[in-house]
Amino acid sequence: MKKIVLTLVAMLTMTMANAENENENTVQVANAYDMTVNMRKLAVALGLTMDQMEAVQDIHHQFCNEMLLASQATGDERTSLVEKAVKKDVLYMHYVLEEKQYKKYLMLLNTTLYNRGLR
Repeated sequence: MKKIVLTLVAMLTMTMANAENENENTVQVANAYDMTVNMRKLAVALGLTMDQMEAVQDIHHQFCNEMLLASQATGDERTSLVEKAVKKDVLYMHYVLEEKQYKKYLMLLNTTLYNRGLR
């Protein structure tokens, strides 16, 4: 009887540890796809005007929402949603930013995506 109880306790402990690891993985995935940035620092880094800053905020807000949707997808669908979100963001930013600002934005975006393991 003692062996059965100890075996059950061991199995229960292992199951709980596995559940904790799955929960941590879910949180890490959600954090990787959270693309929120400090808009004031981005504006300074890119040298945005007030009009550009409003447009960039709107575009970036939409990008963040699309990335969060991608984080909830699985496998190939996730990859395609990320690619669509990035392409859309880059296209819209190209309309708003000047060439020098746009190049710097691309560098920042690519670095961020690479550091988070999304590229």
